[in-house]
Amino acid sequence: MTVETLVFLAAAMLVVAFLYSSVGHAGASGYIAVMALAGLSPAFIKPTALALNILVACLSSWQFYRAGYFSWRLFWPFAALGVPFAFLGGYLHLPARGFNVLLGVVLFYSAVRFMLPASPDAEPREPGVPLSLAAGAALGFVSGLAGVGGGIFLTPLLIFMRWARTKTASAVSAVFILVNSVAGLAGTFTSTRVLPRLAIPLGVAVVVGGAAGSYLGSHRFPVPVIKKLLACVLAIAAAKLVLT
Repeated sequence: MTVETLVFLAAAMLVVAFLYSSVGHAGASGYIAVMALAGLSPAFIKPTALALNILVACLSSWQFYRAGYFSWRLFWPFAALGVPFAFLGGYLHLPARGFNVLLGVVLFYSAVRFMLPASPDAEPREPGVPLSLAAGAALGFVSGLAGVGGGIFLTPLLIFMRWARTKTASAVSAVFILVNSVAGLAGTFTSTRVLPRLAIPLGVAVVVGGAAGSYLGSHRFPVPVIKKLLACVLAIAAAKLVLT
């Protein structure tokens, strides 16, 4: 990879981390979109997206925890099976075409989710433990397989099913993203014994972008505009993956 390409990737990752953290996500689907548009291979995309996700998820998790929005009682059933199944998903590898189609679906879903208006908070009704365990296992497996943390699925699920208020859903999802990304990366590394070295300079970029976005996004930036911009990027990347 040339220096120019690396600089472009780092700058793009910084912007993605900045935008995603400003709306409460770690950014794996955005990192995947950038790397897919750059024509990088699935072998590089999956572990790199998970590694970068861990860094930004650490920032988000800490901020939500300090703010008092995190609920351990809601979180643990999703994580109990989500973590081992994320490891399994990270260990497995689809053929290149299957991987691209899966990522395309994930990115398209993410784009649609960002275009939807925010739902008003309702009185939450926490799900039963068996249902949470099953949902966590499914989300963890798909997350590990696709190289994302799962928050893009868990957050709307918690809100749509009225299992949590928006802030609590974001807090639980942030920690779910963190533990699933760690498990998915561990599974990938166990299978391939390879972690792209370029994840280090890209990691510096996402930490800078994530720290700035998580602060400024909560105070000054209009979230609906940011979500629409992200949706456009994700939709373009999804179309590229599925159609080529």
